[in-house]
Amino acid sequence: MRNKLQWKVLGAIVLLGAGMAVTGCKSAPDLTQTQALALIQANYDHAQPQGISIQVNNDGMVQGALAKYWNRTIIYPNKYWADFKLTDEGKKVVKLPAGGDTIQWRPDSFDDKNYTVRVITVQANHLRAHDLGDISDEMIAGADTAKGASYTEGVDLTGVPDALQQMAHPPGNKLSAKRHADFALVNGAWTVHGVQ
Repeated sequence: MRNKLQWKVLGAIVLLGAGMAVTGCKSAPDLTQTQALALIQANYDHAQPQGISIQVNNDGMVQGALAKYWNRTIIYPNKYWADFKLTDEGKKVVKLPAGGDTIQWRPDSFDDKNYTVRVITVQANHLRAHDLGDISDEMIAGADTAKGASYTEGVDLTGVPDALQQMAHPPGNKLSAKRHADFALVNGAWTVHGVQ
């Protein structure tokens, strides 16, 4: 009889403990695609805006000359090497990665269609997040509750002159990339834990 009573008391304690554990656990708030995208964008908006790196091919060099961003100053004896100096208008819209104001055009041959030079837009913008995929549960070190989703990261060409936008679109220029964001629940609110 005593053994039976002990089992009942033990069972009641186990049920009470399980009930308290279940009711004491709060479920994580939902993370919608709209919220996740807003968190990623806020993360980008918090970062320093940057100019857009553009690989300029032969057609782009012609477009830049027609837009009066640069003028040819020297043509070399082989007839396909040249130096181009940035104009005052050009200095307002692009800068060169190594500084200075002279583009050194040095293709391997007259027919070299793969040669490019790099310019960076003076107009600095924040990256943009779009096309968020499905949000899934994840395991992240240091976070009790985590989720993740893939999305597309793209450059923002707002304020960049049309001629430069056209130069940015040929192959070789990377205007977007697939990324993955990790989210962690911190103090009851979702935050961006990291972006890869």
